[in-house]
Parts: sequence; structure tokens; C-alpha cells
Amino acid sequence: MTNSTCIILGAPVQDGTGRLGCDMGPGAFRAAGLAGALRDLGYVVEERGEIVRAKLRDLRHPNPVIKNLPEVVAWTEAISAAVYDASASGLPIVCGGDHSVAAGTLHGLSRRAAEQGRNFFVLWLDSHPDFHTLDSTESGNLHGVQVAYVTGRPGFDGIFPPLMPAVRPENICMMGIRSVDPAERGPLAEAGVTVHDMRAIDEHGIAPLLASFLRRVEAEDGVLHVSLDVDFLDPAIAPAVGTTVPGGATFREAHLVMEMLHDCGRVTSLDLVELNPFLDERGRTAILLVDLVASLMGRRVLDRPTRSF
Repeated sequence: MTNSTCIILGAPVQDGTGRLGCDMGPGAFRAAGLAGALRDLGYVVEERGEIVRAKLRDLRHPNPVIKNLPEVVAWTEAISAAVYDASASGLPIVCGGDHSVAAGTLHGLSRRAAEQGRNFFVLWLDSHPDFHTLDSTESGNLHGVQVAYVTGRPGFDGIFPPLMPAVRPENICMMGIRSVDPAERGPLAEAGVTVHDMRAIDEHGIAPLLASFLRRVEAEDGVLHVSLDVDFLDPAIAPAVGTTVPGGATFREAHLVMEMLHDCGRVTSLDLVELNPFLDERGRTAILLVDLVASLMGRRVLDRPTRSF
């Protein structure tokens, strides 16, 4: 990793999803030992507590199904500011909260990268591409629009914070995708986002697909943000998520991704999202996520302790 200080930020957001419980995610990560795992690996850990939502504004949209628009926009503003500030002095780890959190993290981090004159890349580990616009969403749940927003798709101006700058779609690699709505398919292809669905992973293996993307990041001297949604993982190993989609990444595939990310040395920030402790089994998903973070930050298979339950 490029920084010896990890800054943990809680983002207790559940306004973007239709199911309660994600707001307990930051506490679950702490209880599962996130800070201790990082300290054991030699990092300085700064715990900045919970981000406080910005002031609500009177925001409306013609799409009648949209839920909690003022709340999600207020969270986006607050998370962007908090992550932008943290990225000046360490590696921000944002513990969500639903995946609408990423609207704020990507907004703030793209601004930081632009000011540093660096190319900004995103590895999106998720079963969903979250590429709906405010007009196209049929569920109204705003944890499905954040990639569309940060890449500058139309319909967000005057509602969400102005982009500073937009994230280049061709700098985004999505892995583990296996649930895409019809309204997202065409725009995804047109935008130039790299999408590796689970069939591609089954056919080619996760390592060569990820390695190809990481070579691009290296070639362009880029900085890399990783956004890890619990439903990237197969629900058999990670049940604590409200949007379970069978057929996700296995335990070993997920750890391999994290180990390769550590080896590349380009990761400068991380989201951990969609953990719903209310749906977990004795904390197993939170513990797995902490173990994955440890792999990302340098723990190897031979270093991993045996756990008793």
C-alpha cells in the first residue's frame, strides 16, 4: 500500500436501500476487529468515528418511485468532504452503510486525484453495476445509481453535488457482476466500463482478468480505489446482505483478488459496503470482510490465524 496510516470512517447509511440494518455496519466492522487487524500488520490506525449527514435540502424528482433523495444527496455531500479530507493524510477505509456511500467516496477521491495530477481508477467488486440514472431506476433505491452519477450520466445536475471531475468510465473495472437490469446494459457498453461478469470469471479465471486491469493502472501511474460490496461474495460464505445473488466469488477468489491488489501497491482507498449485521450469522460476514481487508493490506495465507468458533 502507498500509505502507512489507515483512517477508518463510519458511514451509517441505509437510505439508499429498501431494507433496514445497513446503518449498523460500521459497528459490526469495529466489533469484528478491523482496527486491530490493521495494527497487527504494522499500520497506524486513526479512527474518525461516524460521518454526520449534511443538512437536508428540499429535493424532488419527477420519477415517483425514488426514495430518500434528500437524504442520499446529503450523505453524498458529507461523505465526499470527509473522504477528501482523510485522503490528504492516509488511506481512507469507509465502512458502510449501503452502496450509495460510493457516490460520496468517488466524488471526493476523484477530486483529490485531480488535484494531485493522478489518473483515478476504480475496481468495483459487486454483483450489480449500479448504473441506473434517476430517470431509469424502477426500484427507486438509490444504492443503484452511484456509478452513473460519478461518471457524468445525465439527470443528476442540480441535484447531486457537481463532479470535480467526473470519473472516466474507461477507468472503471467491474468484477463479479451477475445482476444487470435491461436499462443498464446499453449504457454500460456505450460508456466503456470494463465489466467481468461471473461467466467471464468462470471461463478465464479471476487472476488474469484482474491482472490486465492492474497493468493499465500501473502503466498510467494511477491511483486505485476499491469498492467492495458484500454481495460480490457468494451468499453461502457471506449471508449478511439484503441483495443476495447466488453464484458470487468464492472465499479463495476473494482472497486472491485482495492479495493481487496488495502486490500492485496502487490502492489508496477502500469502501466496505452493504454489510447488514441483522442478517448475519454470529458475525461471520463481518469477520470475513475484515480478513479480506487484512489480505489487501498485506496478510498472506500462511500468516492467517486459525479461528475457533
